[in-house]
Amino acid sequence: MIIDRLYESVDKKGVVCVGLDTSLDYLPAEFLKSFENIEDALFNFNKRIIDATFDAAGCFKVQIAYYEAYGIAGLMAYKKTLKYLREKGAVVIADIKRGDIAKTAEMYAKAHFTGDFESDFVTLSPYMGLDSIEPYLPYIDNEEKGVFVLVRTSNKGAEDIQYIKSENGKMIYDEVADKLYVMGEKHMGNCGYSSIGGVMGCTHVEEGLELRKRLAKMFFLIPGYGAQGGKAEDVALYLKDGNGGVVNSSRGILLAYRKQENGEKHFDECAAAETVRMRDEIAAAVKKLNA
Repeated sequence: MIIDRLYESVDKKGVVCVGLDTSLDYLPAEFLKSFENIEDALFNFNKRIIDATFDAAGCFKVQIAYYEAYGIAGLMAYKKTLKYLREKGAVVIADIKRGDIAKTAEMYAKAHFTGDFESDFVTLSPYMGLDSIEPYLPYIDNEEKGVFVLVRTSNKGAEDIQYIKSENGKMIYDEVADKLYVMGEKHMGNCGYSSIGGVMGCTHVEEGLELRKRLAKMFFLIPGYGAQGGKAEDVALYLKDGNGGVVNSSRGILLAYRKQENGEKHFDECAAAETVRMRDEIAAAVKKLNA
């Protein structure tokens, strides 16, 4: 199952998920000038980032909105980025956050698990109910695909809905997690985790240990590290023996060159160095937690 590939990649390379949330204004000025169109500029920037970080990244996440914003040219860069990642053998998460039902969800599943936009995992929103997840299940069973479903996110507004208490006193995010956990038990990999994973922001540290213990078979996609305030010590709470999750960083890696003198010429090397630094920092925090 795809979750086994991801688990093995994390075990070999580390927990860093390189987020290719690529905006034109992230590209070094001189690099951008060397291309005549948006498609080539975005893709070639991504290609250099991918090549530089590949050996230290457990997986890559490509956020579709950054490409949709540039119309057809952007989506062509998105397509080429996904294809390049898959050709290199990387585990790819398409961050699409779809959340619809019935035939519409079937079409979303087909669009992002086959054809031009094929990826290994997609992100989903569960707030229309579990029937918004069900159309993706045949791809998990038959096509080696997986999903990461929003459970408790890292943004401030998460408290507006996810922290509302249900009739039995549990938070809404807990209710969502429990339902997904039951669904996920039917799609288990040999690694002990399900191909139905959860998006779990690391910016609420007080709940981290409880969530990791209670959702022992759920693999986490963990946003919130770095720019959103999450620290390596926070992330370590959401992992199990250094695995069981991947930690996303987008701007922190893509824009690492801006912190270095003459970094524009070596933006890919700066991205690689930041990926290694992040990986090692989290590994050290895990080791300290388990000591």
